[in-house]
Amino acid sequence: MKESLKNNFEKGPESWCSYDYHWSIVAKGRDIFILTSWERTGGLDDGPYIWTDESRWSADTPENPVSILPLILNRSWIGEDSLDLRNAEISVYLRGDNLQLNDAKCYFWVNKGGVRWHMNGSPLNISEGEWASEPNIIRLHNDQEHWYRSWENHPSNVTSLNDVLSVVTSYGFSFVGFAQEPRGKLSLGHFEIKTP
Repeated sequence: MKESLKNNFEKGPESWCSYDYHWSIVAKGRDIFILTSWERTGGLDDGPYIWTDESRWSADTPENPVSILPLILNRSWIGEDSLDLRNAEISVYLRGDNLQLNDAKCYFWVNKGGVRWHMNGSPLNISEGEWASEPNIIRLHNDQEHWYRSWENHPSNVTSLNDVLSVVTSYGFSFVGFAQEPRGKLSLGHFEIKTP
């Protein structure tokens, strides 16, 4: 691995947001992202962490299947260029507190200018009420058998996974497959990307 990008949240939420699709419609199509909350203590080894809850996210109904994007980071928000995440490795600690998933799975997703792919081949564990002893670690295989495309801005186009993974402009975590919208607190304690 030649590069490592980390979010340890030492000084704040580092631009991680939730996506509120409902208010984006109310705002006549202007995307509404709500910054996560930052806590100085209570995270891994009593360090800092960020959190969000259902007051900041809503179902993104154009996605198929319908998704919720509770945690999202756009590279442009931090003044950075796109990333090549083909065969990268991610490590993440996710925690729920009274998090009611309602049968949803949590996936990592990637986006490039109007195309989103979710890695449903590696559902992520969310510990409840405490931080897990080990992080979720997944390899972002450049193989469409491990992913599905949930949304394309221009449906007549078919943008391959390789074309998105090679120039990722945003990424995050999704809830997919819920009977009712998930509710409760979702926390992110540490996030790392290692590129090959």
